[in-house]
Amino acid sequence: MGGIQASIKRLHPRHEAIPILTAKASSLEAGISGEIKLAETLRKHSFPFEHRVFHDLSLVSSALFQIDTLFLTRFYAVVFEVKNIGGRLEFKDDPPQLVRRRETGEVDGFESPAAQVERNGDLLELWLKGHGIQIPVYRIVVLAYPKQIIDKAPAKTQVLFPNYVPPFIHALPRKQAILDSKTFRWLTAKLLNSHINYIPRPVCDIYNIPPRDIQTGVICSHCDAIGMVKIKRSWRCRSCGSLDHKAHERGVREWFLIMGREMTNKDCREFLRVDMNTASRILCSMDLNSIGSCRYRKYTINFHKKDNKRADGLL
Repeated sequence: MGGIQASIKRLHPRHEAIPILTAKASSLEAGISGEIKLAETLRKHSFPFEHRVFHDLSLVSSALFQIDTLFLTRFYAVVFEVKNIGGRLEFKDDPPQLVRRRETGEVDGFESPAAQVERNGDLLELWLKGHGIQIPVYRIVVLAYPKQIIDKAPAKTQVLFPNYVPPFIHALPRKQAILDSKTFRWLTAKLLNSHINYIPRPVCDIYNIPPRDIQTGVICSHCDAIGMVKIKRSWRCRSCGSLDHKAHERGVREWFLIMGREMTNKDCREFLRVDMNTASRILCSMDLNSIGSCRYRKYTINFHKKDNKRADGLL
């Protein structure tokens, strides 16, 4: 999300990629809104059994997969795929697709959330089996708001609105716990420790944006003006006068999200608009990995070191 937003700020307002990036940003924001809606519903409800809730959990089994929300108990696991797409919805099964019809008559096609949640459920079962765990895994598509009208539901995947999720969970069988408390705690920790922050390819690569179209300079976090000035131990915004002693860190991270996976001193000084010595100090001060030496040195960033755990004390 950060790379998309930063790219929008750094491109000319009439750049041909702006509508695409804006639509993608809106889609991501809508998805996050839907996940928050489900998270709030689960948080407000009291369940009379031990459980854990994970959000945006990314794991690897035979492939990398990301679960919007995972509800884990000693009896079973529930994988939720959350969508926030307005209009009249039709789930197609062959081939899998979600078709949305707007009030204006426009028709849009999306990847089927039913196919997504079935795939994620299969991959989670494979991941659990690889760790010696076998419990039932249920797959549910959640539509964030009742304004989303279903003209045709998927053939085998259940679709719920958030308020119907707690009753659904209560109705699932739990005659006897499959996991004992010790194993359940171990599995919770294992899932957390196995989580991999998902980092997409650089925006310029995904959307075929020429790097020269990206405006350089450090962005002010207060007024969004581009071109903060480096001063002693800080940065000053020319537009609003705000000071930010860590503005360069945000700029370097944006470069990796937008431009590429390896940064040289030249890349740094051109993107942040600083001299060679300042660029060297910035690159050495950040927790970056380096390869090569002297003028051939390149730097990479490990986004996985950043702690993005959230909600319910878990993810």
